Amino acid sequence: MYDHVLVPTDGSATVFETLDHALPIAATNDATVHALYVVDQRITLAADADTREHVRETLEDEGREAVTAVAECAEDEGLDAVKGIRQGTPWKAILEYSDEEGIDLIVLGTHGKSPREKITSLGSVSERVVDNATVPVFVVRSEA
Repeated sequence: MYDHVLVPTDGSATVFETLDHALPIAATNDATVHALYVVDQRITLAADADTREHVRETLEDEGREAVTAVAECAEDEGLDAVKGIRQGTPWKAILEYSDEEGIDLIVLGTHGKSPREKITSLGSVSERVVDNATVPVFVVRSEA
């Protein structure tokens, strides 16, 4: 049923709650787990011209750590894992990756933001993925 399960990560602890659901689904289906981190271009473009490259490099470093953590968890469960880092608007990059890589299921966490928090953070990534995905999306609400 699911051959490729995408687990987007922002590097927060929420991803481990997401993995509690994603990994059993992947294991049951002998699926490959795709770990994806998106370097949010809105952040890099908002940075001062003198620091923009440093901000981008810092976010890429965080991304490498984040996808490695997800991939290691998957591999510890005997699953194949693929790591990806993209640049762009997170929800758009997640959906583009999903289409390009033949993803069958997206499993992502949500921080349960209030409407006001969604406005200040430019909306909810999980909401936009759910609203625009062409494959099933499993959303895990964080207990934090």
